[in-house]
Amino acid sequence: MEYAVSLECRLSRPLQVDLVGTSDRLIELRLPVDGVPEKAAALRRHVPRIAQEAVREIERELPDYVRPHDPRYGKVIGQAVEWVIGHFIDLMMDPDRSSDEILLFFRGIGMGEAREGRSLDTWQAAMRIGAGVAVQRLTAESERAAQGFTPAATGMVAQAVFAYLDQIAIAVAEGHAEASSRAAGMLQGRRRDLLELLIGDPAPQPRAIRERADEAQWRVPESVAAVALVERGGTTGRPVLPPDALIGLHLDEPCLVLPDPDGPGRRHLLETGLRGWIAAVGPTVSPPESAKSLSLARRALDLARRGLIDGSGLVVAEDNMPVLVLTQDRELVERVAARRLAPLMEVRPAGRYRLAETLLAAIECGFNATEVAARLQVHPQTIRYRMRQLEELLGKDIADPGQRLELHMVVYSVMLNRPPDSEAG
Repeated sequence: MEYAVSLECRLSRPLQVDLVGTSDRLIELRLPVDGVPEKAAALRRHVPRIAQEAVREIERELPDYVRPHDPRYGKVIGQAVEWVIGHFIDLMMDPDRSSDEILLFFRGIGMGEAREGRSLDTWQAAMRIGAGVAVQRLTAESERAAQGFTPAATGMVAQAVFAYLDQIAIAVAEGHAEASSRAAGMLQGRRRDLLELLIGDPAPQPRAIRERADEAQWRVPESVAAVALVERGGTTGRPVLPPDALIGLHLDEPCLVLPDPDGPGRRHLLETGLRGWIAAVGPTVSPPESAKSLSLARRALDLARRGLIDGSGLVVAEDNMPVLVLTQDRELVERVAARRLAPLMEVRPAGRYRLAETLLAAIECGFNATEVAARLQVHPQTIRYRMRQLEELLGKDIADPGQRLELHMVVYSVMLNRPPDSEAG
C-alpha cells in the first residue's frame, strides 16, 4: 500500500533527486532514419491511448501484478507505462534529451519491488507485454500517417523500443539489487544484535528475545547450542551453515548459536559447515541460557587449542566433561595432586609419566594387569613391575575403592599437563 502511494506521489510531481557528482544519463536510440523528429511528433498525441491499451493487456495476462485489491497501484502502472512510451517518443524528437529522471524513477521501482519481496520476473514480463503493444500501435499509427515510416524504418523503431526498454530494465535491476543488499545488511545487523542479546549478561528475558527475534525474522526455537570458533589457518572461509544459525564472526571471540542442535542431521551440518575451523559446541539449552552454553563451549575450545583434548573434529563439551571439571579449579586439583602424588613427582620426568600413565590405565581397568598391558601395548610383566614401583612410592592403598576417585582425578590432571618433552631421557 505505501509503495503505491509513494509511486503515485512521485509521478504526480517533478522528481526531486540529488544529482551532485553525476552527469546526465542519455539513452541513445540510434535511429538513422530521415525525418524522425517530425514523424515522432505526429505520434505523440496517441501515447495516452496506447499506454491504456498496454495496461489492459498487462492486466489481462498478469492479473495479479496490478494488484486488484489496490486500485491506486493500477493507476500508477498506467501512469508509468504512459511515461515510458512518452519518453521514448520524446527521445525520437530530441535525441539529446536527458533520461536521468525516468531512470531514477525506475530505479525506485526496482527498490520498491525488492522491499516487497518480489523478484523482477513478473515486472520484466509486464514490460515485454507493454513493449509488444506499444510497437504494434506505434507502427499502426505510423502507417496511417501521410508521411509514415517505411517498413525498414519501422523495423528500426521496433528495435529501438526494445533497446530503450533494456536501459529501463537495467535501472530497475540496479534499484532492486541495491534495496536487496540494504535489506540483507539490515537483517544481518538485527541478527547480530539478537546473537549478542542471547549470549549477553545478564540472561535475557523470553519476551525480550521474542521481540528482537521478530525484528530479525528469526523463529525462536525450543532449544539452542552455542558454538565457539577459531580459525585453523589464515585462509579459513566463512562457515557454511543453516540459514537459521546466528553467526557472530564479527566478535573478538567468534561464535554462533544453532537452533534445534539435536534435530536430525544438525550435528552433521555443523561438522561439514565448519571445516577449516576449530569448533566446540556447548550443551543444549533453552534460548535464555545461551550464554551458559557458550561459556562451556569456549572452555572446551581453549582445551582443544592447548592440545588437552582432541580438536581435529567437532569438539563436544559434554563429551569432555572430566577434563572440563578438572580444569575448572586448576589450583585446587594441583594442590591435591602435589600432596597425593608427592613421591611420584620426585621421579625423573620420563619415568614419572610412564608410571602415571600406567596408574591411570590401572584405575580405569580395575587394576587388571592383563587389560592394562593390552591398552598400553606392553608386556603384562612390565605392568606388574611398574605397579610394584607405584605401591612403593604411593602406598599399597592405591587400589582402595574409597580413594580411587580422588586418585583418578589427580593422575588424570598430571597426564593433562604432561610436557611435550616428557618422553625424553
